[in-house]
Amino acid sequence: MHSLPLMLLLLTVGSHGFPAISETQEQDVKTEIVQKYLENYYHLNNDRERIAKQKNGGQVVEKLKQMQKFFGLKVTGKPDAATLKVMKQPRCGVPDVAQFVLTEGNPRWEKTHLTYRIKNYTPDLPQADVDQAIAKAFKLWSDVSPLTFTKVFEGEADIMISFVWGDHRDNSPFDGPGGVLAHAFQPGPGIGGDAHFDEDETWTNNFRNYNLYHVAAHELGHSLGLSHSMDIGALMYPSYTFSGEIQLAQDDINGIQAIYGPSKNPIQPAGPKTPQVCDSKLTFDAVTTIRGEVMFFKDRFYMRVNYFYPEVELNFISLFWPHLPNGLEAAYEVVERDEVRFFKGNKYWAVQGQDMLPGYPKDIYRSFGFPKTVKNINAAVSEEDTGKTYFFVANKYWRYDEHKRSMDAGYPKMIAEDFPGIGNKVDAVFKKDGFFYFFHGTRQYKFDPKTKRILTLLKANSWFNCRQK
Repeated sequence: MHSLPLMLLLLTVGSHGFPAISETQEQDVKTEIVQKYLENYYHLNNDRERIAKQKNGGQVVEKLKQMQKFFGLKVTGKPDAATLKVMKQPRCGVPDVAQFVLTEGNPRWEKTHLTYRIKNYTPDLPQADVDQAIAKAFKLWSDVSPLTFTKVFEGEADIMISFVWGDHRDNSPFDGPGGVLAHAFQPGPGIGGDAHFDEDETWTNNFRNYNLYHVAAHELGHSLGLSHSMDIGALMYPSYTFSGEIQLAQDDINGIQAIYGPSKNPIQPAGPKTPQVCDSKLTFDAVTTIRGEVMFFKDRFYMRVNYFYPEVELNFISLFWPHLPNGLEAAYEVVERDEVRFFKGNKYWAVQGQDMLPGYPKDIYRSFGFPKTVKNINAAVSEEDTGKTYFFVANKYWRYDEHKRSMDAGYPKMIAEDFPGIGNKVDAVFKKDGFFYFFHGTRQYKFDPKTKRILTLLKANSWFNCRQK
């Protein structure tokens, strides 16, 4: 029996029983969520009675369309499930301005050496951990720009940092746990540049709850003059998702350098770029089936087309599996065990749904019997009907018996001999409806294992319904 689709699993995780509410009450709750979100982040006029009368048209529709365009959602002007899901995510309290990388009006500091002071500390972390998180957050920005930052311990600094809660007298009250995590003010005198963190949150130095280093790095981008980015891979994207290693994307670097100029380093720093699903040059690190769906992996991200959303879903791997590394090299599903295995280097991890199985990572030598000459797996795929798993390494492949839990005799063999036409190297592979789909660079081969023939040559991202020339 197949398990729940992965997205349905996500939607049910952590749910609890509540008294049934009427359809009218449910609609009122939805209207309230949309109302508050558009007021807070898209400058919707706070005129509840007038807006209630025109909730299916006028200003609300236009603001909803603006929000949907910003987040890469299908632009309908209606509060559909995908839109409400984004609205419920924890995020920064600074409004979104879709057409600007820089804050509107382009405010900036007129000097490049800035001071900061931590006015008070959260009890959630040792003071030393808070100091380190804030210092590292500033260093992210100083490494890619001519800016420098010095911590001071008294008096007024350019950027004042504090942990506060509720109404803290800056006209932007916090809302309790979840929701708005923090906010910061654009460069300028007085409160300008200051960053406030909601003390009702639980601040951590790991993937749990809200990572202070991650949130601080984002907020300090505002303190320096950056607005929110539409690039989901950018640190300045408004919604919070902890993606393991905290780094500036190329979009963030371009933004800060547009304000203050290039770094003084002789070699200009570069950051990762977010995959563009309809880029004709897109390649994949790994592809696998998971509970009836197909997931594609690239750097820090997964991509998939699913039943719940018409658009290709692009997000961080850590959203599902915070313990997995970025840059996965292979993945495959063992359907009868409801298990997916991910590979990087000589290690692999196993998951069931969102749950990481205990005891991982393990090494590929002891578990599968690979020789030490194999340093990593390029691609892997398992056949549900035979229980055989194929591992592709350079120009050879191994075959593993999932029932006997041992390598079959006579392997490795040459890829070119048993899979003619797909080349001598495989980047990724998965099986669907009896066919293998092999990926090499920007090419994808639909292969019939019974006739050992290529049926179709496709672009690697053909599953994304892109209109490519």
